[in-house]
Amino acid sequence: MNFDIQKALISALRETLYMVSYSLVISILFGGLIGLFLYVTTTKLFFKNMVVNQIFGAVVNILRSIPFIILLVLLLPVTKVIAGTTIGPEAVVVPLSVTAVAFYARLSQAAFSEVDKGVLEAASACGAHPLKIIFGILLPEARVGLINGITVTTISLIGYSAMAGIVGGGGIGDLAVRYGYQRYETEVMFACVIILVVIVQLIQLAGDSAARRADKR
Repeated sequence: MNFDIQKALISALRETLYMVSYSLVISILFGGLIGLFLYVTTTKLFFKNMVVNQIFGAVVNILRSIPFIILLVLLLPVTKVIAGTTIGPEAVVVPLSVTAVAFYARLSQAAFSEVDKGVLEAASACGAHPLKIIFGILLPEARVGLINGITVTTISLIGYSAMAGIVGGGGIGDLAVRYGYQRYETEVMFACVIILVVIVQLIQLAGDSAARRADKR
């Protein structure tokens, strides 16, 4: 593998990490909040409102049902407004974030739903304010599920980022297609695959380790 290819690999790896890291932070913040909102609006212990819940749930489901490659194209006008461009890693962050927010919202909602309702009901019966229950009991009890959701979301984002080449976003996946498929340089494709496999394995190991440390049971 020549020096130019090595430079291209390093540059592609940097682009992938840029796209995934920014999108992941946005998905954790907004997806986590939406997941929490979806959960608290389904139970009378908090702020039950099924109409609002169904509206937000429908929006999340619609975003999740659109294949990322189509969403990438659909959001080009929005991407132009937010990022100021429709090409490059900065542009890819927008559709990646939208997909990841919807994805993590459902994962975080599931994590909250797994918390023992008996503990929440006991706290409510003692007169604890709903916000105190959320921050003092619900979030700590759901942390293992939330961490596992972050791990799954991160790995999914790496897969989605492989489609970044459609808008010239670069990344490892784009490099594998351009060199390995279009130019028939199979060693580049194998190198990209190995890098992606290693990254995913490291993320999974780190996520599993964090979840075990957070599990106090």
